Amino acid sequence: MKDHSLLKSFAHADLLKADLADQVRRALGEDIGGGDITAALIGAETTAHAVVITRDDGVFCGAPWVDAVCAAMDTQIESTLHAHDGADVAANQVLFEINGDARALVTLERTLLNFVQLLCGTATTTRRFANLIDSLPTRLLDTRKTVPGLRLAQKYAVHCGGGHNHRLGLFDAYLIKENHLSAAGGIACAVRSARRAHPELTVEVEVESLDELQAAIAAGAQIALLDNFSLEDTRRAVELADGRIELEASGDITEETIAEIAATGVDYISSGAITKQVMPLDLSMRFS
Repeated sequence: MKDHSLLKSFAHADLLKADLADQVRRALGEDIGGGDITAALIGAETTAHAVVITRDDGVFCGAPWVDAVCAAMDTQIESTLHAHDGADVAANQVLFEINGDARALVTLERTLLNFVQLLCGTATTTRRFANLIDSLPTRLLDTRKTVPGLRLAQKYAVHCGGGHNHRLGLFDAYLIKENHLSAAGGIACAVRSARRAHPELTVEVEVESLDELQAAIAAGAQIALLDNFSLEDTRRAVELADGRIELEASGDITEETIAEIAATGVDYISSGAITKQVMPLDLSMRFS
């Protein structure tokens, strides 16, 4: 089952494809070093068939990494997927099978499982949060709080879990926060400078009060990030914005609070929890 339809719909698919080989190369390199001395105990001509299962319920994510790790290890390894990215999976379900040189299979096992279990965990956490607001128009956004070196991977997992991607980094959209505002001379000056430097990019301003929200509206910012607003102040911010600026709620977003916050009418809710407070799925690979 080679279904990469969610990868095709991922806004940053080309960047991810370009980065994937390097992710895999680095991960295999740090594990193998000068060679897998334990794998060398297996006969050089031995072949094997391995099955990977999940011990947890969750959302599957990681099909491109299955292909990439196997290919990087040995182009003769064959993989067969039994779950596609974004699919709900149940404990003890077979996720995929791999066939090939036994030494290669035991060598790639940990690297392969590390990628897939992290991405499944990210997609699963995202799905839980997204399901809590799926009846509302508010979009769930990720943040830059990702595992270093795996930002594109985790943002893809958020996509598979039903979330939406915020900016990739510090280069593709403005998010003018408290320290920027302090050093740049305030909201009006910062927004004006951003517009002048990169008029094609979205300008978002973090605000900590309704007065600052009004200033962001007056300055022409496109999005205001409501930083740790109370529920009541969030409602008042939606009334004040009145469609003139999009609103993103952020700070202390939990499974217990997200639905109430979305019900205020904000356009977005961003949560670092969906990429950093992640429990990887418990996966197991066994020869059969």
